[in-house]
Amino acid sequence: MDFSYYDNVVRGSEREDNLLIIQFLKGMVGETFSFLNYYKEIPVSYDARLVSVDNEMAEFEVHEYQAKVITLEKKVLIRSHEKSPVPEDLVGEVFYVNASRKKVILSRFRYAKIRSDLRRFVRVCLDGQHGRRSDADIYCDSEIVPATVRDISLGGVALQVHGELGPLKSGKEVNLILKLEAPDDLSVREIGVTATVVKIVETTPSVTCFLEFHSERHSQQSLAYYINQRQVEIIRELKELTV
Repeated sequence: MDFSYYDNVVRGSEREDNLLIIQFLKGMVGETFSFLNYYKEIPVSYDARLVSVDNEMAEFEVHEYQAKVITLEKKVLIRSHEKSPVPEDLVGEVFYVNASRKKVILSRFRYAKIRSDLRRFVRVCLDGQHGRRSDADIYCDSEIVPATVRDISLGGVALQVHGELGPLKSGKEVNLILKLEAPDDLSVREIGVTATVVKIVETTPSVTCFLEFHSERHSQQSLAYYINQRQVEIIRELKELTV
């Protein structure tokens, strides 16, 4: 699970916090909790029933789709909200998971602050499966910087730049041509947008450039259609996923 989804919160020590959470859960057997995971940036959140607590481990009955994503992420966020029995967000690590039996055993609990709930827009991951294109050209000053789309929302995009950054830097306003292959008909859709570079993260072997879109009606409509199609495709992938 990506740490950008939440912040760890330490009250005493990690050991003390875990014991306090376990003690709390012992009095909550039979209660329903709200689990949260992400599959290719799409939130997967279903209710989970606490079955038992023993040896600093908690067993839950979960939804099949939740169990599938838990198998991949190895962690679970437990959301605090009005109808939730937990007063604050938690994160637990997976000790055992069985998707077919819809069973998960969690351990090593910590307090957390879920940040991903604050997102204004649905974000979708573009993983290049099925040979699909998800390219972009960044027009900055007099240079064109080629990139690959990592994930995208109506609010912005994360691009992987494999060559030189050129004049790209935080705060720079740029023009983008997004070349997105639609999942419905495999046609490449070119969408022109203007954006501001908000952050650049340098990792090996590529650089990730985060950009915030400027609001433009035509591009927003085209992006909304594409993101909706990709969201439907991701949900279908999750349903068909075997783990």
